[in-house]
Amino acid sequence: MNKRPLTRQLPLEFEHDPASGRDDLIVSDRLSAAVSIVDRWPDWPSPVVILAGPTGSGKSHLASIWAARVGASRVDIGTADPMVLELAAQGPILIEDIDRTDFDQTALFHLINAVREHGSAMLVTTRLWPSAWNVTLPDLASRLKAATVVEIAEPDEALLAQVMVKLFADRQVAVDDRIIVYLVARMERSLAAARAIVSRIDQLALARGSKITRALAAEVMAEMDAGKGDIELS
Repeated sequence: MNKRPLTRQLPLEFEHDPASGRDDLIVSDRLSAAVSIVDRWPDWPSPVVILAGPTGSGKSHLASIWAARVGASRVDIGTADPMVLELAAQGPILIEDIDRTDFDQTALFHLINAVREHGSAMLVTTRLWPSAWNVTLPDLASRLKAATVVEIAEPDEALLAQVMVKLFADRQVAVDDRIIVYLVARMERSLAAARAIVSRIDQLALARGSKITRALAAEVMAEMDAGKGDIELS
C-alpha cells in the first residue's frame, strides 16, 4: 500500500534520483552478459565494446557504472575534434547513444585507432547493432567488425516486476504486489514503459491525494492504450 499521508497536494514536476550504483543493478539473464563485460574490465576481449539494447534496457546505467569505475571521459563525435584524441591518450572513452546522432565516421575511425594505439578502451552504447549504422567508410566498418558487441534483450515479466518495485521505491512509494502483477501483465515489455507508467501513476496519486489502487493503475493503462497520457518512452 502507498505509505504517504492522504493529504491533498499539488504535484510538482521534479526529477526522482534513481538508485544507480552497481549494488542497485537488477541482474537477470537478459542483462548478465552486459554486466559481465563491464565487471571484467580491463580484461576485455577487444579494446572497443558496444552495448546494444532497446530504449530503457539499462545501457546508460551500466555505462555510468563503468565510467565512474574507470574514470572514462564521455565524448561526442558529431564532428572531428583533436581534443577527443587527446582524451583517448589519457584514459578510457565512453560514447553514449551513438545511433541517435549523425556521427563523423572519420572521427570515430581515428578515435578507435587512438584507443588501440594507447592500449586504452572504449565503451559505446546504442539501440542498433553496428551493421545498422549505415557506415560507408570501409576502414571504420572493418574496425567495428573487430569490436565486441553485447546485446541486452527485452525484459521478461519477472524482471519487469522487480524493476517496477524499484522504480516505486525510488519515489519512496510501496505498492501492493497485486498491482504490480496487474500492470506487468498488460504493459509493453520495456523498461522505458515501466518508467513512464510509474511516473504517471505517482503523478495522479499525488494530484488526487489518493492511494495507488488497481483502479488507478487501470486508468493509466487505459491512457497508454489510447495514447492520451503524458507519457514519454525515451
